[in-house]
This record gives sequence, structure tokens and C-alpha cells, in this order.
Amino acid sequence: MPNNLLQNILSDLRVDLTDHFDKNFSRGGFFGKKWKPRKDGVATHLNNTGTLRRSIRSRVSGHSLTFTSSTPYSAIHNKGGTIVTKVTPKMKKYFWAMFKKTGLTKYKYMALVKPGSKIKIPIPQRQFLGEYPGLDKTIDRAAKRNIEAELKRMAKNFR
Repeated sequence: MPNNLLQNILSDLRVDLTDHFDKNFSRGGFFGKKWKPRKDGVATHLNNTGTLRRSIRSRVSGHSLTFTSSTPYSAIHNKGGTIVTKVTPKMKKYFWAMFKKTGLTKYKYMALVKPGSKIKIPIPQRQFLGEYPGLDKTIDRAAKRNIEAELKRMAKNFR
């Protein structure tokens, strides 16, 4: 496979996959799998400011296509996991405000935790990037398009 053919395929895939992954934010989920809503009932906060969505970059390098994000919280949202953090006075104010707003005792308990204490916060997976079986068709189309164009170009050179 000529190197420029591979580069053309990867460049097309970069555009196509960037579009697919961006649409996950509009869909509120990873293709057909909806993101888990927040505990306060709000659908999700991944679309609040658009910072995460705008931070996604893609790069073709050699024989690979890589997607990255410059936000420090992108990986925990994409994969899910647990954050361990220290309670700050600002957090305590937030927990008191949420307790007053909702009456939920979990906020009262959080507000009573001493500043500097460590707490664990589970973050559910809200995937927006990654492998998905439906992307095989996109990859096949990009490859087929570019191979056909290369064959036409080569056929012209043989005349």
C-alpha cells in the first residue's frame, strides 16, 4: 500500500471519526448507550460549558490516528472511576447549600466532614471516545473510497 494512500485514508478517518465522536455530545451518550444521569436528576454535566467537547483533538502520525483531550478530567469521564480528593471549605459551603436545597442527608454528612479530610467520589463512565463496532463501516468506506481513487489514478498513468 503506497504511503500516501494510507495517509489519505487516515486523514479521511480523522474527519469522519471526529464528527462521530462530536455527535456523542449531542446524543448525550456513546452512540446508542445513553450516559448515566447525575444523582441530582440533571441529564449530565459534560455539555455544560462545552470545554470538554472543544478540547478533543485528533492527529495522524505515521500509521496511526490518535484522539486526545487537553482537559484533566476527560479520562475519568470517558472510562469512569473514583476520584480521591480533600474536602475544602468551598466544598463544605456547596454541600450545605445542597442540603438546604434538597434536604438530602448525604449532603449534610458531607458538609460536616472536616476540611482536609479525604473523600472518595465515584464517577460513572460517560464514554465519548473509543472503539465501537458501528465504526467499522466508517473505516471500510474511507478505505474503499481512497483505494478506488488510487486505482483510478494509477489506471490513468497506464494509458
